[in-house]
Amino acid sequence: MNICEHCGYHLKMSSSDRIELSIDPGTWNPMDEDMVSMDPIEFHSEEESESYKNRMDSYQRKTGLTEAVQTGTGQLNGIPVAIGIMDFQFMGGSMGSVVGEKITRLVEHAGNQLLPLILVCASGGARMQEGSLSLMQMAKIFFSLYEYQKNKRLFYVSILTSPTTGGVTASFGMLGDIIIAEPDAYIAFAGKRVIEQTLNTTIPEGSQVAEYLFQKGLFDSIVPRNPLKGVLSELFQLHAFFPL
Repeated sequence: MNICEHCGYHLKMSSSDRIELSIDPGTWNPMDEDMVSMDPIEFHSEEESESYKNRMDSYQRKTGLTEAVQTGTGQLNGIPVAIGIMDFQFMGGSMGSVVGEKITRLVEHAGNQLLPLILVCASGGARMQEGSLSLMQMAKIFFSLYEYQKNKRLFYVSILTSPTTGGVTASFGMLGDIIIAEPDAYIAFAGKRVIEQTLNTTIPEGSQVAEYLFQKGLFDSIVPRNPLKGVLSELFQLHAFFPL
Protein backbone atom coordinates (compact mmCIF):
# COMPACT_ATOMS: atom_id res chain seq x y z
CA MET A 1 0.00 0.00 0.00
CA ASN A 2 3.09 2.28 -0.07
CA ILE A 3 2.72 3.13 3.63
CA CYS A 4 5.81 3.35 5.85
CA GLU A 5 5.49 0.53 8.37
CA HIS A 6 7.37 2.54 11.01
CA CYS A 7 5.69 5.96 10.91
CA GLY A 8 2.56 5.37 8.81
CA TYR A 9 3.54 7.99 6.20
CA HIS A 10 1.64 7.58 2.91
CA LEU A 11 4.07 7.53 -0.02
CA LYS A 12 3.00 8.31 -3.59
CA MET A 13 1.20 5.50 -5.39
CA SER A 14 0.77 4.77 -9.11
CA SER A 15 -2.69 4.67 -10.67
CA SER A 16 -2.27 0.97 -11.51
CA ASP A 17 -1.47 0.16 -7.86
CA ARG A 18 -4.53 2.13 -6.76
CA ILE A 19 -6.73 0.17 -9.16
CA GLU A 20 -5.35 -3.04 -7.66
CA LEU A 21 -6.03 -1.68 -4.16
CA SER A 22 -9.58 -0.46 -4.82
CA ILE A 23 -11.11 -2.72 -7.45
CA ASP A 24 -11.99 -6.41 -7.00
CA PRO A 25 -9.68 -8.75 -8.98
CA GLY A 26 -10.91 -9.57 -12.48
CA THR A 27 -13.57 -6.82 -12.60
CA TRP A 28 -11.57 -3.86 -14.01
CA ASN A 29 -12.78 -2.63 -17.43
CA PRO A 30 -10.70 0.34 -18.67
CA MET A 31 -12.22 3.09 -20.84
CA ASP A 32 -10.67 5.25 -23.58
CA GLU A 33 -7.21 3.69 -23.20
CA ASP A 34 -6.16 4.67 -26.71
CA MET A 35 -6.92 8.40 -26.31
CA VAL A 36 -3.69 10.44 -26.50
CA SER A 37 -2.82 14.14 -26.46
CA MET A 38 -1.76 15.91 -29.61
CA ASP A 39 -0.02 19.29 -29.57
CA PRO A 40 -3.03 21.57 -30.12
CA ILE A 41 -1.22 24.90 -29.67
CA GLU A 42 2.16 23.71 -31.02
CA PHE A 43 3.74 24.55 -27.71
CA HIS A 44 7.33 25.77 -27.75
CA SER A 45 9.44 27.02 -24.86
CA GLU A 46 12.98 28.37 -24.93
CA GLU A 47 13.52 26.83 -21.48
CA GLU A 48 12.60 23.28 -22.50
CA SER A 49 15.04 21.35 -24.65
CA GLU A 50 12.49 18.80 -25.95
CA SER A 51 9.13 19.37 -27.62
CA TYR A 52 5.79 18.67 -25.95
CA LYS A 53 5.25 15.68 -28.23
CA ASN A 54 8.65 14.20 -27.31
CA ARG A 55 7.97 14.71 -23.61
CA MET A 56 4.66 12.88 -23.99
CA ASP A 57 6.41 9.99 -25.75
CA SER A 58 9.01 9.87 -22.98
CA TYR A 59 6.37 9.72 -20.19
CA GLN A 60 4.40 7.08 -22.08
CA ARG A 61 7.50 4.88 -22.28
CA LYS A 62 8.47 5.56 -18.66
CA THR A 63 5.04 4.91 -17.07
CA GLY A 64 3.39 2.51 -19.53
CA LEU A 65 0.38 4.87 -19.57
CA THR A 66 -1.02 6.91 -22.44
CA GLU A 67 -2.13 9.83 -20.23
CA ALA A 68 -2.21 11.19 -16.67
CA VAL A 69 -5.50 9.49 -15.75
CA GLN A 70 -6.87 5.95 -15.95
CA THR A 71 -10.64 5.62 -16.14
CA GLY A 72 -12.93 2.62 -16.16
CA THR A 73 -15.52 0.56 -14.34
CA GLY A 74 -15.22 -2.32 -11.92
CA GLN A 75 -16.52 -3.68 -8.67
CA LEU A 76 -15.60 -2.52 -5.17
CA ASN A 77 -16.50 -5.25 -2.67
CA GLY A 78 -19.03 -6.43 -5.25
CA ILE A 79 -20.55 -2.96 -5.85
CA PRO A 80 -20.36 -1.76 -9.50
CA VAL A 81 -18.54 1.61 -9.66
CA ALA A 82 -17.06 4.05 -12.18
CA ILE A 83 -13.59 5.25 -11.18
CA GLY A 84 -10.97 7.66 -12.48
CA ILE A 85 -7.46 7.66 -10.98
CA MET A 86 -4.90 10.34 -11.74
CA ASP A 87 -1.21 9.46 -11.90
CA PHE A 88 1.33 12.04 -10.68
CA GLN A 89 4.17 10.12 -12.38
CA PHE A 90 2.79 11.17 -15.77
CA MET A 91 3.73 14.86 -16.25
CA GLY A 92 2.84 15.63 -12.64
CA GLY A 93 -0.73 14.43 -13.17
CA SER A 94 -1.36 17.61 -15.18
CA MET A 95 -4.79 18.06 -16.72
CA GLY A 96 -4.80 18.58 -20.47
CA SER A 97 -7.52 18.02 -23.07
CA VAL A 98 -7.34 14.22 -22.91
CA VAL A 99 -7.49 14.05 -19.09
CA GLY A 100 -10.53 16.35 -19.20
CA GLU A 101 -12.19 14.34 -21.96
CA LYS A 102 -11.58 10.97 -20.28
CA ILE A 103 -13.00 12.17 -16.96
CA THR A 104 -16.01 13.80 -18.69
CA ARG A 105 -16.77 10.59 -20.59
CA LEU A 106 -16.43 8.59 -17.37
CA VAL A 107 -18.90 10.87 -15.55
CA GLU A 108 -21.36 10.64 -18.45
CA HIS A 109 -21.02 6.85 -18.56
CA ALA A 110 -21.59 6.65 -14.78
CA GLY A 111 -24.70 8.78 -15.20
CA ASN A 112 -26.08 6.65 -18.03
CA GLN A 113 -25.41 3.39 -16.17
CA LEU A 114 -26.54 4.81 -12.77
CA LEU A 115 -23.18 3.99 -11.17
CA PRO A 116 -21.57 5.68 -8.16
CA LEU A 117 -18.45 7.65 -9.11
CA ILE A 118 -14.98 7.86 -7.55
CA LEU A 119 -12.31 10.32 -8.73
CA VAL A 120 -8.85 9.99 -7.15
CA CYS A 121 -6.95 13.27 -7.51
CA ALA A 122 -3.17 13.61 -7.76
CA SER A 123 -2.22 16.59 -9.86
CA GLY A 124 -0.13 19.71 -10.22
CA GLY A 125 -3.08 21.36 -12.00
CA ALA A 126 -3.78 22.39 -15.59
CA ARG A 127 -1.19 21.47 -18.24
CA MET A 128 0.57 24.61 -19.41
CA GLN A 129 1.61 23.01 -22.72
CA GLU A 130 -2.04 23.11 -23.84
CA GLY A 131 -2.72 26.66 -22.72
CA SER A 132 -6.33 27.77 -22.24
CA LEU A 133 -7.56 24.43 -23.63
CA SER A 134 -6.42 22.92 -20.32
CA LEU A 135 -8.41 25.48 -18.34
CA MET A 136 -11.52 24.71 -20.40
CA GLN A 137 -11.46 21.16 -19.02
CA MET A 138 -12.40 22.53 -15.59
CA ALA A 139 -15.71 23.87 -16.91
CA LYS A 140 -16.35 20.80 -19.05
CA ILE A 141 -15.95 18.37 -16.14
CA PHE A 142 -17.94 20.67 -13.86
CA PHE A 143 -20.89 20.65 -16.24
CA SER A 144 -20.88 16.84 -16.57
CA LEU A 145 -20.77 16.56 -12.75
CA TYR A 146 -23.64 19.05 -12.42
CA GLU A 147 -25.75 16.84 -14.69
CA TYR A 148 -24.65 13.71 -12.77
CA GLN A 149 -25.18 15.09 -9.24
CA LYS A 150 -27.96 17.63 -9.58
CA ASN A 151 -30.17 16.24 -12.33
CA LYS A 152 -29.56 12.49 -12.01
CA ARG A 153 -29.04 12.69 -8.22
CA LEU A 154 -26.21 10.17 -8.22
CA PHE A 155 -23.33 9.88 -5.76
CA TYR A 156 -19.76 11.13 -6.31
CA VAL A 157 -16.83 10.59 -3.91
CA SER A 158 -13.70 12.68 -4.42
CA ILE A 159 -10.42 11.37 -2.94
CA LEU A 160 -7.62 13.92 -2.54
CA THR A 161 -4.11 12.46 -2.48
CA SER A 162 -0.74 14.19 -2.35
CA PRO A 163 -0.44 16.51 -4.17
CA THR A 164 -3.82 17.90 -5.25
CA THR A 165 -3.34 21.46 -6.51
CA GLY A 166 -4.27 24.05 -9.13
CA GLY A 167 -7.12 23.48 -11.57
CA VAL A 168 -7.96 20.05 -10.14
CA THR A 169 -8.49 21.51 -6.64
CA ALA A 170 -10.43 24.36 -8.23
CA SER A 171 -12.80 22.04 -10.09
CA PHE A 172 -13.77 18.40 -9.61
CA GLY A 173 -11.48 17.79 -6.61
CA MET A 174 -13.76 19.89 -4.39
CA LEU A 175 -17.12 18.92 -5.92
CA GLY A 176 -17.58 15.50 -4.31
CA ASP A 177 -20.76 14.74 -2.38
CA ILE A 178 -18.25 13.27 0.05
CA ILE A 179 -14.65 14.53 -0.05
CA ILE A 180 -11.98 12.28 1.49
CA ALA A 181 -8.29 13.12 1.92
CA GLU A 182 -5.35 10.83 2.57
CA PRO A 183 -3.27 11.50 5.72
CA ASP A 184 -0.59 14.21 5.29
CA ALA A 185 -1.77 14.96 1.73
CA TYR A 186 -0.59 18.29 0.28
CA ILE A 187 -3.74 20.08 -0.90
CA ALA A 188 -3.73 23.64 -2.25
CA PHE A 189 -4.68 25.90 -5.13
CA ALA A 190 -1.40 27.80 -5.48
CA GLY A 191 1.80 26.44 -3.98
CA LYS A 192 3.51 27.99 -0.95
CA ARG A 193 6.34 29.56 -2.98
CA VAL A 194 3.96 31.13 -5.52
CA ILE A 195 1.75 32.64 -2.79
CA GLU A 196 4.73 34.02 -0.89
CA GLN A 197 6.26 35.59 -4.00
CA THR A 198 2.93 37.02 -5.22
CA LEU A 199 1.61 38.39 -1.93
CA ASN A 200 4.99 39.06 -0.34
CA THR A 201 3.87 37.31 2.83
CA THR A 202 4.93 34.17 4.72
CA ILE A 203 2.68 31.12 4.69
CA PRO A 204 2.73 29.15 7.98
CA GLU A 205 4.34 25.71 7.75
CA GLY A 206 1.77 22.92 7.47
CA SER A 207 -1.11 25.18 6.43
CA GLN A 208 -1.60 23.27 3.16
CA VAL A 209 -1.62 19.79 4.72
CA ALA A 210 -4.75 17.64 5.02
CA GLU A 211 -4.91 17.63 8.83
CA TYR A 212 -4.83 21.44 9.09
CA LEU A 213 -7.34 21.90 6.25
CA PHE A 214 -9.68 19.31 7.80
CA GLN A 215 -9.86 21.46 10.93
CA LYS A 216 -10.94 24.35 8.68
CA GLY A 217 -13.77 22.27 7.21
CA LEU A 218 -12.36 21.83 3.69
CA PHE A 219 -13.40 18.18 3.40
CA ASP A 220 -15.36 15.47 5.20
CA SER A 221 -12.85 12.93 6.42
CA ILE A 222 -9.22 11.83 6.45
CA VAL A 223 -9.06 8.11 5.69
CA PRO A 224 -5.81 6.05 5.61
CA ARG A 225 -5.36 3.63 2.70
CA ASN A 226 -5.76 0.48 4.81
CA PRO A 227 -9.50 0.90 5.59
CA LEU A 228 -10.37 3.03 2.51
CA LYS A 229 -12.02 0.27 0.46
CA GLY A 230 -14.25 -0.68 3.40
CA VAL A 231 -15.17 2.97 4.05
CA LEU A 232 -16.13 3.49 0.39
CA SER A 233 -18.17 0.28 0.43
CA GLU A 234 -20.11 1.49 3.50
CA LEU A 235 -20.70 4.93 1.96
CA PHE A 236 -22.07 3.40 -1.24
CA GLN A 237 -24.41 1.10 0.66
CA LEU A 238 -25.65 4.03 2.77
CA HIS A 239 -26.53 5.70 -0.53
CA ALA A 240 -28.37 2.61 -1.82
CA PHE A 241 -25.66 1.12 -4.04
CA PHE A 242 -25.39 -2.56 -3.15
CA PRO A 243 -23.21 -5.54 -4.16
CA LEU A 244 -24.41 -7.58 -7.13
